Amino acid sequence: MTVEFTLPPALEAHEPPESRGRSRDGVRLLVSRRATGEVSHYGFRDLPALLDPGDLLVVNTSATLPAAVRLDRIGVHFSTPVPSADDDRLWLVELRRLTGKASAPYSGGSPGEWIPLPGGATLTLVGRRTRRLWEARLSTEVVPYLRRHGVPIRYGYVRRDWPTAAYQTAFAYDRSSGGAEMPSAARPFTPELVTRLVSGGVHIAPITLHTGVASPEAGEPPYAERYEVPEATAALVGHVRKRGGRVIAVGTTAVRALETSVDGSGNVRAAKGWTEHVVTPKSGVRAVDGLLTGLHEPKSSHLLMLTAIAGQDLLAATYAAALSEGYLWHEFGDVNLIVAR
Repeated sequence: MTVEFTLPPALEAHEPPESRGRSRDGVRLLVSRRATGEVSHYGFRDLPALLDPGDLLVVNTSATLPAAVRLDRIGVHFSTPVPSADDDRLWLVELRRLTGKASAPYSGGSPGEWIPLPGGATLTLVGRRTRRLWEARLSTEVVPYLRRHGVPIRYGYVRRDWPTAAYQTAFAYDRSSGGAEMPSAARPFTPELVTRLVSGGVHIAPITLHTGVASPEAGEPPYAERYEVPEATAALVGHVRKRGGRVIAVGTTAVRALETSVDGSGNVRAAKGWTEHVVTPKSGVRAVDGLLTGLHEPKSSHLLMLTAIAGQDLLAATYAAALSEGYLWHEFGDVNLIVAR
């Protein structure tokens, strides 16, 4: 069981805050404290004052690919390479039916069907992997092709295209790879804010998790995704926890990577590969003491993760406050800091 609510369209962020006259770090910050049950309101620029010296922020360094390719009536969302496949042109893709400025899952297609794409490329459907995803082979290398012909994935609540730069976070560094969608919890960070955090004694350490396509329409759990927890990050997590500091994941992707890497003794170890781990109240969390995240859609699987960290009552109070105070949802919206201790 998790929090249930109805999201009013007026609380959907339709564009980046910069287009609303704010800076990236000018969004609002809703803070939820499990120890006291308190829910309070700040600006994102207040984050350094809300963390303690010795706390650790774990950030996702994945870049965002322009992973959508559009035709006249359908679009293709490139999700991830097929796990364990030897052919790097074989990817999981979602077909989308284009309806004006929006799109919806497209149920058509058949194995062996080929789809001509811009630039003379061809996409061949190999077979269904899930109800929404196909295994498909592109006739050329995927990432270079997307950088020439793709645009960032967007859904109906974002009313126009924005450049790929609008979907990159301050921590994205390797543009030769990346995820289908932005690790958006890190979007409000600016170089100046990072400097303030580090100057105040807050540690920052990287993981990488390349996200696949989101699943807001159907509420499915996340698909298998590529991740890496470096040795130095694993060691720093252990060091911080031994000294009583808090490990705060920046985004659900960072939680997923860290919780995948916990060993039988509860310690985070260096690891990489593919993860299908889904954090739920039943599985709990062992690696993190808090989470900085956006506001998630009703019935999203991410709400199960948030319940595992915040608890049912605090999460319900958090979302009630967000709704009543007019916080904005989605990747260009406001941010929630949940601290378990």
